[in-house]
Amino acid sequence: MKVRDRMSQNVITIGMDTNINEAFSLMKENNIRRLPVVEKGKVVGIVTLSDLNQAAPSSATTLSIHELNYLLAKTKIKDILPKKQQVINIEPENYIETAAKRMRSNRISGLPVVENDQLIGIVTETDIFDAFIDILGVQRTHSRIDFYTSDRPGTVAAIAGMIAAKGKNILNTVVYYDDKKGKYKMIIRIEELDCEDVVADLKNSGYTVESVIVSPESNL
Repeated sequence: MKVRDRMSQNVITIGMDTNINEAFSLMKENNIRRLPVVEKGKVVGIVTLSDLNQAAPSSATTLSIHELNYLLAKTKIKDILPKKQQVINIEPENYIETAAKRMRSNRISGLPVVENDQLIGIVTETDIFDAFIDILGVQRTHSRIDFYTSDRPGTVAAIAGMIAAKGKNILNTVVYYDDKKGKYKMIIRIEELDCEDVVADLKNSGYTVESVIVSPESNL
């Protein structure tokens, strides 16, 4: 799955001369927490709700409401945007896991999507969460089996073949190395609730089954 498949295309943006009041209003009206700052289609910065709150006067200010509004209207994005702000972005053909890693390593919650130096979208942590939920198939009725396996060629194929022979369909398979156990853990989601025969075969084949979760309401 690529960033292009998950990004939001109708991006709300602001310019350097946008004032803080306008930026606050845009965020509130569109229920968003970040605004790319754009000049001639090119992203030159990004402002978050936290940035605006820090730039706004403290709630303990003695300013009147009129003075406060005047100050917010007078203060522009160019006044609060760091001069050498590094804009972390991503291209639409990158994979969604690349976007997740880039957000995690830079401790940010959104990435402007740029193609040929022009802003064409934005991908946020919410988009990443939704993508992984879909990839894992957790919203569909299923049975989940967690078990440990050794690292040997053909393991995944053998297990998939065993499940297919029982006429059952695999929704999703995840394999990762469990550092605490020192073993590989495999998670299989099967597209039906009756999985006792699969669990029995796994145990008879020497696999250590950790847990079985049946999710009839597709909420696990």
